[in-house]
Amino acid sequence: TGQSESELRALLGMFGLTGDKVFQDAGTLSGGEKTKLALAQLVAGRNNLLLLDEPTNNLDPGSRDAVAESLAGWKGSIVLVSHDTDFVRALRPDRALLMPDGDVDHWSDDLLDVVALA
Repeated sequence: TGQSESELRALLGMFGLTGDKVFQDAGTLSGGEKTKLALAQLVAGRNNLLLLDEPTNNLDPGSRDAVAESLAGWKGSIVLVSHDTDFVRALRPDRALLMPDGDVDHWSDDLLDVVALA
């Protein structure tokens, strides 16, 4: 990635992976920790598009908040499938693709009711 060890450790810390977790074998991490690691890898990879399908499923509330905060500051585009209204609100989307019709609409918090139904 071209990033220094301290930059990578700071990134892992943003996703809640700190201390000994940074050096732990990925296979021994919990499901939520693996999710956080995968998202950190995507962000570190300097991608410009993330496709996320229910990224909060294995995360505790604190981890959900940390991941949302990290992704909210990310400069790329995110295509998100989620029923987690708090997570969607935290990401402050610009637009919503409403299924099954495929209509694209500007985001408003009124759409959170639709998210909750998913």
